[in-house]
Amino acid sequence: MAAGIPSLPSQDAPCPVPPAQRPLQEYDQLSRSWFFRWPAAGPTGLWRPLGLTWLLSFPLALLVAGGSIPLRHDPPRLVIAAGAAAVLLPLFLLLRQWLGWTYVQKRLVSERVEYEESGWYDGQVWEKPITWRQQDLLVARHQVQPVLARLRQAIAVAIALMLVGTGLCQAL
Repeated sequence: MAAGIPSLPSQDAPCPVPPAQRPLQEYDQLSRSWFFRWPAAGPTGLWRPLGLTWLLSFPLALLVAGGSIPLRHDPPRLVIAAGAAAVLLPLFLLLRQWLGWTYVQKRLVSERVEYEESGWYDGQVWEKPITWRQQDLLVARHQVQPVLARLRQAIAVAIALMLVGTGLCQAL
């Protein structure tokens, strides 16, 4: 205990949960992953790869939209339709990131840890000690929740872009 602040236990304290299945380890592994690091790196870290993904999927969406005879003779609608369709890939990437981060969030805020010892679906449950819960809650609140908020905002923007693009395509 330094300066009146209780020290939290390390993740190496005696515990039946295999190290790779401990919530803090799962968080650490997720935050180090190149794909799941995008939203954790701040707004620029998220929007730059999503924009690049949109740019890379736009030519394919333009090619597919060009197969429509009515759109082929109306270039503005063709480009808008392709732009709206190209948002699908970034939206799917955002949804995958959302699923990964919410999984870790649930594991961190849970009072119990479900784990498998042998990998043969022998599910066990271990109740976290109070100090582990406190540490996990701090990480969930101050590290994971901002990431989830950023992902929520990005998913809303992607859906709005798709709706505006399809609405504009219909209005023209």
